Amino acid sequence: MGKVSPMKAIVLAAGEGTRLRPLTLTKPKALLPVGNIPVIQHVLEALKKNGVKEILIVVGYLKEKIQGLVGDGKRFGLKVNYVLQNHVRGTGEALNLASNLLDKTFLLVYGDLYVTSSAIKKVLQTYKKRRSNVLALVEVENPSDYGVVKIDEKKRLIGIEEKPKKPQTNLVNAGIYVFTEEIFGEIAKTRQSIRGEIELTDAVQSLAQKTDVYTVKLNGDEWVDLGKPWDLLKANEKFLGKMRRSMVKGKIGKNVKIKGVVRVEANAVLRDGVYVEGPIIVGAGSDVGPNCYLRAYTCLGRNVRVGAGCEIKNCVVMNGTKIPHLSYFGDSIIGENCNFGAGTLVANLRFDGKNVKTEIKGRMVDTGRRKFGVVVGDNVQTGINVSLMPGVKIGSNSQIGPNICVYRDIPANTKAILRQTLSFESLQP
Repeated sequence: MGKVSPMKAIVLAAGEGTRLRPLTLTKPKALLPVGNIPVIQHVLEALKKNGVKEILIVVGYLKEKIQGLVGDGKRFGLKVNYVLQNHVRGTGEALNLASNLLDKTFLLVYGDLYVTSSAIKKVLQTYKKRRSNVLALVEVENPSDYGVVKIDEKKRLIGIEEKPKKPQTNLVNAGIYVFTEEIFGEIAKTRQSIRGEIELTDAVQSLAQKTDVYTVKLNGDEWVDLGKPWDLLKANEKFLGKMRRSMVKGKIGKNVKIKGVVRVEANAVLRDGVYVEGPIIVGAGSDVGPNCYLRAYTCLGRNVRVGAGCEIKNCVVMNGTKIPHLSYFGDSIIGENCNFGAGTLVANLRFDGKNVKTEIKGRMVDTGRRKFGVVVGDNVQTGINVSLMPGVKIGSNSQIGPNICVYRDIPANTKAILRQTLSFESLQP
């Protein structure tokens, strides 16, 4: 079999990511960090490792932020161009916008996936073997949230059922494809869905009725769909779990105990008495302690401050955020440049021990996690002794006054103040 020349790739990154709010109120979902690295950078690096040199990125929502990070691709050793999807009308339309810019065979990846280079390799190897359209599959615990795939005995696609109430299998569409130019003919014939969008999966199903669309199964460690906020914790856990060597470039104080694999980046400081339980990343310029407990799967971004006597467990804390003394944060995602008052406490476990639920697009959704804390947007400020209940979301730029127990979501750009009435009596006889 002859050698396959490097393919162009297209990355779809135009969506708003409304189910990920408040995290996506200020940044596109493709820029959410996994291991302190934007998810789209993970995609680009996985493509590059598989010989891809030219990439088209379809942008729309907050496009300038993606373009500001990626630029022309030179910093990643790639050639990157952009296609603008002004109004998001589906993944089929997004691909069709680039029809004149792609080769007869090309690779497509959704831009909100955490994927490894091994996942891309499997898809390309399947194309090399089959010389036909290829669709990646992955097995998930909650197939009702995805496009459930049916295949024949030769692993060819038969059909895709979007978000079925009673799925027949746990195999779902992973959002990674190799397509031939035939897909554009099917997109042209695809009608709008109930959501008013041209769905790529509809076109793929039509394509499978006319020609072979082979499938390849990925491992769970190679792929995470960042569809909901807690998926960011899952992706972070997978990324940190792959770290094999510690790297300490920062300053370590006296009596600091480090257990497991830890990455402490340049100019970071672990002050006296800090206990670190890896895998953990402490980003450049961050300052922790004294006498703190950083627990496994925590990822602190750049210039994060964690004050004295704090405990942080399995959290993503983004750049510039300050968590002061005597605070506890567990199983939570915290945005950039937040400033929490002393004694801020996050509850990550329901009193009845059941799975934590949170509100997404007007309905309560089971996170599937027995322990899940809060999701906080960028630039949030709290006063002292604030308590945050499990599953609560706080919108960007909001302020929460002291001594408040937050048990429901707070919208963006909102101030929450506890009003109290004091009465006074004289102690003199």
